[in-house]
Amino acid sequence: MKLNQIRDNKGARKESMRVSRGVGSGKGRTGGRGFKGQKSRTGVSIKGFEGGQMPIFRRLPRRGFNNPLRLSFAEINLGTIQKAIDASILSADQEINGVSLMEAGLIKRMKDGIRLLATGELTSKVTIRVAGASKAAQAAIEKVGGQLILEPKKETVLVKGQKTSKKEPKTAPKKTKKA
Repeated sequence: MKLNQIRDNKGARKESMRVSRGVGSGKGRTGGRGFKGQKSRTGVSIKGFEGGQMPIFRRLPRRGFNNPLRLSFAEINLGTIQKAIDASILSADQEINGVSLMEAGLIKRMKDGIRLLATGELTSKVTIRVAGASKAAQAAIEKVGGQLILEPKKETVLVKGQKTSKKEPKTAPKKTKKA
């Protein structure tokens, strides 16, 4: 097989319907839009329009809140760390932290820190430095004689131009003297 012989299987790519190109095309005359009316014409914007009645998205109350300062953690299980130690991807005698976990390919990004979860079993005595850990994970590390170091969570910095919760005092405009 050569590069110029590579092509899709038959039926993998379907040609788009050519609308309003004559009666023989199968979508001729009205072009699948029916007869007359607002929807048969161009420039229609009636999404959410209910004939003058108050639309449902305005009748229903707004609910919920998305916190822009919420921290998001990369999660890792004790069992995953133990498998990496057994496969000699990680070393049990060196401190395990976010950088070493990323280099080992166990996490993709550190996000706002790493949170340790207790799924799986840990048998090696290790020192782990993370931003947070579940109580069961802490107990499992202490049980095998390991050490867990909790480092403070990163502070979230607002993006430039994003409104903060603190209101800044407005300064009065300077008055110019008229001569």
